[in-house]
Amino acid sequence: MTPSDSAATGAAPGTAGPPGTEGEPEPAVVGAPSAAAADPVLGNPTVVADSGQSEHHTENGADRHHKGALQALTVAALGVVYGDIGTSPIYTIREAFHPASGLSVREPTAILGVLSLVFWALVLTVSVKYVVLILRADNRGEGGVLALARLASNALPTGSVRQRSLILLASIIGLALFFGDGLITPAISVLSAVEGIQAVQPGLKNFVVPIAVFILTLLFLIQAHGTGRVGRLFGPVMGLWFVTLALLGLWHIAHYPAVLLALNPYYGIALIDMLGWKTFIALGAIVLAVTGGEALYADMGHFGRRPIRIAWFGLVLPALLLNYFGQGALLMRHPETLDHLFFELAPAWSLVPMIALATAATIIASQAVISGVFSLTQQAIQLGLLPRMTIRHTSETEIGQIYIPRVNWILMAGVITLVISFGSSSNIAAAYGIAVTGAMTIDAVLAAIVAASIWKWNKWLAIAVFTGLGLIDVAFFAANSLKIPDGGWFPLAMALFAWFVITTWRRGRAVLYEKLHASALPVDLFLSTMREAPLRVAGTAVFMTGDIETVPLALLHNLKHNKVLHERVLLLQVLTVDVPRVSEAKRVEVRRLGKGFHAVVVRYGFMEQPDVPAALAKCRAHGLSYDEMQTSFFLGRESLLPATRSTLGRARQALFIFLSTTALASKIFFRIPPNRAVELGGQVEV
Repeated sequence: MTPSDSAATGAAPGTAGPPGTEGEPEPAVVGAPSAAAADPVLGNPTVVADSGQSEHHTENGADRHHKGALQALTVAALGVVYGDIGTSPIYTIREAFHPASGLSVREPTAILGVLSLVFWALVLTVSVKYVVLILRADNRGEGGVLALARLASNALPTGSVRQRSLILLASIIGLALFFGDGLITPAISVLSAVEGIQAVQPGLKNFVVPIAVFILTLLFLIQAHGTGRVGRLFGPVMGLWFVTLALLGLWHIAHYPAVLLALNPYYGIALIDMLGWKTFIALGAIVLAVTGGEALYADMGHFGRRPIRIAWFGLVLPALLLNYFGQGALLMRHPETLDHLFFELAPAWSLVPMIALATAATIIASQAVISGVFSLTQQAIQLGLLPRMTIRHTSETEIGQIYIPRVNWILMAGVITLVISFGSSSNIAAAYGIAVTGAMTIDAVLAAIVAASIWKWNKWLAIAVFTGLGLIDVAFFAANSLKIPDGGWFPLAMALFAWFVITTWRRGRAVLYEKLHASALPVDLFLSTMREAPLRVAGTAVFMTGDIETVPLALLHNLKHNKVLHERVLLLQVLTVDVPRVSEAKRVEVRRLGKGFHAVVVRYGFMEQPDVPAALAKCRAHGLSYDEMQTSFFLGRESLLPATRSTLGRARQALFIFLSTTALASKIFFRIPPNRAVELGGQVEV
């Protein structure tokens, strides 16, 4: 037994989430129809289905929070939601005419064909698929691949174990692909903007990479201080950016209005017919126009669907289309401007301010992706897909503003390595898109399930609509697969690594759960056989457990070695339920077991950070008083050793032990006062 007077630097093996549903070795965490078994060692958050009424209406809940602030939220959405897709015009058309595509910038039909494909990609993939349809998939006000997967899983009939497992697999792949995309977006965005200085002075080429590395380093260094103040500028700056895009495009369209012929899908079809199989090479660049479209859904919980839709149809989409067509008009008249096409749109006198504005816009786009990675990582931790990590809230008023140091430094190292290794935005473009299109394809499949099961569409209509939209994603994905030898391997490698970490953590937790619960003692049996009452001491003992029906190992260890029990014993289980946030009225459940024992269940949503002392204070409403100075928290803390024979395999075994030993200590994660915590444990072979 080790009393702990200060925050531990190590961590116990149980660092997040459940190994799974009782009796299932590889259960579905996402949207499980019944309560999942929790971490037996530390009482880790366990994912269970929401049994009560949703806090947000499933059709319009995301918007109910934001009534009365629609205008402010629409402006804010410009800065966070549309940063990525809003900076795509800097490089998309230029990359479409890369020599490998076989397209000639001196062929008007090629220019019109590319513009036509860009137009219909924005209309069908972003406008129809995401803005009109998938934004309807409101999981209690939240969006993103994990939220969509939970909706799809919960919509399946009881007993659909295999289907839920497939949905879980899809959500993990989507999560891993998002992490891979999170490395590329900051790199290509900032690098493409800084490359604009070559339009001012070609001799500055050697300074592009150092300047980009400096900007990105500064961006990651300020994450620890929060982005609240800077965030207030994001919306207005991006508003100015989109207005500038629209005006520049409109100016050049006015000089060559015939470019608007590209609105006719005939030119896109003609281009496909002309190129044949090389169309896939062109599509690999055209997909750059829709990267960031998935952020529309992922950020729904922050702004609501109405502000996102208003911003898209009211400003973003028109501005993007005008700028793309303006670039096409300029190419029609001056094909030699291709190398710095975007910056050639601006008059010579405004070139430097334009580069500054573009750099600001790309920094904002990078910040949006970094914040998205933090948010999705927090969800993954709460859902048991990743080990616990330090999560710092950088705002007292905004729940979504968080900072995760470990993730920040991993991202920083990866992004800077990417910039230095590839050296230019054109080279990075070869790696861009494959992760995004993979995630978009998964979204289409999950959305079809939601449409048929929750929206009550005709099954064949749902299949037809989302198969049609999904085929576009598949075509983009296939096109980007051609980039694998030229850099597309990078996001796939990062996604594969993330997938390996996530699946190793889940399997390792399942193995550890089985080891520790092989001979679990039911609470009822323990209380009924406790005839000779041990010595009872004053105060309250809180034993955190993953299974409220069995006796925590820490309690048995304490009773064995100290021969005493506190006069009041709380068996505390923390559950992460399948909703973003839990109302305070549903936060705590207390059940009296007799002989001074109480079962306490505390529930948190997957977007919330657990705070055990604050939750226990709410037990007063249930007739159970809580005095922190009279309470001791007993936590399990097991040391893991490699077993001679393990079902994990050597690689997963070593990784799981590493993740366990470097994860955040449970008392810190649950905000338990260090001087009130007692850790008990032993050694376990996995």
